[in-house]
Amino acid sequence: MSNDTIRFMTRAIELAQLGKNNGGGSFGAVIVRNGAVVAEGFNKVKTLSDCTQHAELLVIQEACRKLKTTTLTDCTLYTSCEPCMMCLGAIYWAKIHKVYYGSSAQDAKEHGFIYSNMFYASSKGARHKEFNLEQLMAEEAIKVWK
Repeated sequence: MSNDTIRFMTRAIELAQLGKNNGGGSFGAVIVRNGAVVAEGFNKVKTLSDCTQHAELLVIQEACRKLKTTTLTDCTLYTSCEPCMMCLGAIYWAKIHKVYYGSSAQDAKEHGFIYSNMFYASSKGARHKEFNLEQLMAEEAIKVWK
């Protein structure tokens, strides 16, 4: 694992803590292109009273605006938790080539953040392969919820 990968994942986890501390929600995300942060943020579901304001969606939207594009094929997403189905859809349409995540969907479920039954019934292996998902720093990410 490269130092940059650890640094960007650490930042996603820091943003999750920042979101938790600011009433937005304890999930953070960072989009990186060519070693530089393009967009970063945290969940704003509660602060904006909008169930679609997940960290991943917010940073995808911001990155697309900044880069003036609808695809992020040369970008990597770092997120504090395994993306839900809604966020996976956005990742798919944005064509993000790699996603690193901290805590798993099962970890989220155990801490009260429950995804859909369809998500849990789907093949984790197939999902990880299709979206090029890789888990790292799970312990650090889970600490945000404690």
